[in-house]
Amino acid sequence: MSVYKILTDPNPVLRQKSAPVKNINAGVLRVLENMRDTMYSADGIGLAAPQIGVSKRMIVVDPGENYLEIINPVIVSREGEQNRSEGCLSVPGKVGWCKRARKVKVTGLNSQGETIDLEAEGILALVLQHEIDHLDGILFPDIAFEVRVDEL
Repeated sequence: MSVYKILTDPNPVLRQKSAPVKNINAGVLRVLENMRDTMYSADGIGLAAPQIGVSKRMIVVDPGENYLEIINPVIVSREGEQNRSEGCLSVPGKVGWCKRARKVKVTGLNSQGETIDLEAEGILALVLQHEIDHLDGILFPDIAFEVRVDEL
């Protein structure tokens, strides 16, 4: 188990489109495990591989409901709308209000290489959209309709 340094904006790795994972091997599993440890160590609820300098399509999330690892995640449908405040481990000291889908359907692979399909709404839908954006080089201030310095 290792805790990685989380890259912060304006690191160029955060702006690159991530490549799909072609083979799930010991290295991929080790990165996922270390992403989990890094996310929890930073008190985060989601982390994408580019945030630790790995330009591969992998995310880990745990908004308090349950821990998920998704390899090559794709949002296949969106429904409704929610406006919520977001922060990001890679954009420290800032929060922003973003318009996101209220419900999403996501497909991808689990760590055993099996296809998973999940439906999410509320905070889990927001976290999934936020982390999948990271895989395309998008940070929350890019889509926020208001960004401010975090007052916490």
